[in-house]
Amino acid sequence: MTVIKPPTALPAAVLKLPELREALGQHDFGAVFRLARQEAGISYSKIAAECGIKPERVGALARGQGRVESYAKIAAIADALRIPGHLVGLTPRPWENNVSGAPIERRRVLQAAGAVGLAATLTDVTQSSAPERIRQKDVARLRDRAARLRRLDEVLGGGDTHRLYVGEYQSTKRLLRTTTYSESAGRDLLALLAEQAQQAGWALFDGGREREAAVLYQESRSAAEAAGAGDLARNALAFLAYQAGGDSPREAAALAVHSCEEITGGTPVTVRALLWERRAWAHAVAGDAEATGRALGEARQALAADDARDPQPDWSAWVDDVELDIMAGRCWTELRRPLRAVPLLVRGLAGFDDAHARDKALYSTWLAEAYTTAGEVEEATAVTARAMELADGVASARPRRRIEHVVSALEATYAAVPAVAELVQRKA
Repeated sequence: MTVIKPPTALPAAVLKLPELREALGQHDFGAVFRLARQEAGISYSKIAAECGIKPERVGALARGQGRVESYAKIAAIADALRIPGHLVGLTPRPWENNVSGAPIERRRVLQAAGAVGLAATLTDVTQSSAPERIRQKDVARLRDRAARLRRLDEVLGGGDTHRLYVGEYQSTKRLLRTTTYSESAGRDLLALLAEQAQQAGWALFDGGREREAAVLYQESRSAAEAAGAGDLARNALAFLAYQAGGDSPREAAALAVHSCEEITGGTPVTVRALLWERRAWAHAVAGDAEATGRALGEARQALAADDARDPQPDWSAWVDDVELDIMAGRCWTELRRPLRAVPLLVRGLAGFDDAHARDKALYSTWLAEAYTTAGEVEEATAVTARAMELADGVASARPRRRIEHVVSALEATYAAVPAVAELVQRKA
């Protein structure tokens, strides 16, 4: 069967250019588009049409503004420009020659492998190669795998990752059901299951599937309690509180308070900070400024503790002063205290590059909202416009919802301002 190449297919000579290969390895598709035009004469309009990207977005990327993070968009670009999958961390594309003649059925975890440095030989969790008896070394290997896969969440949205994380959780559940293990290995495997349930729940929540996320958080709590993993059980409560805040702020605050009740001096510092900052958020959503301030203070104190240099659980190791600046800024924005919120958010966002498009877009919406509350309309519209650029193509429901919220707030009060009218039209 004859395969018709798209008009944007890159010539073999261009695909061999070192600068193109470097750009592909870094997922710098703006540079790829520039080189496609310079070296192969492919116009931005053709690239936009074949990749399913707005022409203005292609131009912005070529100027170095924003990044492409969604698996679907990366795959579309690879197919349109005929870029072999291995150059961008994907499995071989359907149009690539399959030398062995066997169907290509690799696990989709490889879709984003290039972005996070995962090995291309990562074991397929669906294969039946598990040992009959699970030992501590097997659990340690699985926990290391979970830590590596967790890095996907730094650059991809839950819409792209939730199937992978749910698959990992289900795989561990099968091990608990079908293999044998010692009492200690069984406890560790249950704790790992609790970790994986939280990661899968978070990805589902990020992808807009809140009900499924809540079920996994509850299952995580049960597994953690059965394993005697108190920190993980408390974090499951904190997740439930975080998700429930918008609909049931009082219930969320009660859950968050409960999650902090058994914090001790032996609780790892990043876990302490994480639980306290999520409690602060629950209080902020409930409108309790005094309790919010106290909880934020406890989180700061945790990160400044003498044992802050001790090894931390991988699932909480990302909590640092930058994260706390962002959360504090979000809390004060929610409480309509823009003079407190803006400096914290500006300082926190300075630590994010465009590779973390989802988080940067999401957190920028709180800065935009704080500017709106302060009456700084031009600043609010500029920040919102930038958030829209960053969120384009990211498989996460949260930035989109927040952008809609901020644009609606601006339109409700400042519809006559030209910059706001332009923003509203762009959002439409």
